[in-house]
Amino acid sequence: MKRQYKFYIYIITNYTKTVLYVGVTNNLARRLYEHQNHVYAGAFSARYKCYYLVYYEEYQYVKTAIAREKEIKGWRREKKENLIKTLNPEWQFLNEDFE
Repeated sequence: MKRQYKFYIYIITNYTKTVLYVGVTNNLARRLYEHQNHVYAGAFSARYKCYYLVYYEEYQYVKTAIAREKEIKGWRREKKENLIKTLNPEWQFLNEDFE
């Protein structure tokens, strides 16, 4: 039986929702933990206290997920906000979905 993989692109923000960070991972629960616990202390997300999940997409293939991450990273903030609203119109923090 062939193993099924899951890859995620995700958008996290700070508590006041003024900063957006786009990332990709194969384990969203672990990655959110790393953001919340500042595992990478000097990283952008740690400096700006971004660890609140507001958006994610799931993919089977890593190349597809990476391409999507790069696409979204190239967008202006307004377009990212519109994308978030398609899944999460109230911008609720979705971290509990992956604990």
